[in-house]
Amino acid sequence: MATTSPISSPARSGHRQRLRKPWATTKRPAAFYSTLLGRPIGHEEPGTAILAAPQGSIYTVFQQAKGYLPPGWPSVDGQQRMMHADFHVGDLTTAVADAVALGATVADFQPQDHVRVLLDPAGRPFCLCLDDEA
Repeated sequence: MATTSPISSPARSGHRQRLRKPWATTKRPAAFYSTLLGRPIGHEEPGTAILAAPQGSIYTVFQQAKGYLPPGWPSVDGQQRMMHADFHVGDLTTAVADAVALGATVADFQPQDHVRVLLDPAGRPFCLCLDDEA
């Protein structure tokens, strides 16, 4: 059964990406991104959850990390460094509303008009970017 999502993350031809994220727990972030991206949880075991990848292109692995502290946004020298994911959307307003309904919060600092920075339930920033081609 196919699921739909306002978020699209097309893989570039020939590229395989792996994204590993440490979390205090794996259930809540995995469920959040599973619903946000429309990808089922393909594998789950204590301390680890993996989202199923469309056409084998992108693996998103969530692993439990003791002592996890979310990074600050925007970055400040001396704080934990971060990486974040960008997701392209056709309707920025709807995508933000959908993400907030799933438990995300809109960050106070918004550096661009066509991008919204949100914090997932674990406090990690991610961006929803307006896709001009959508």
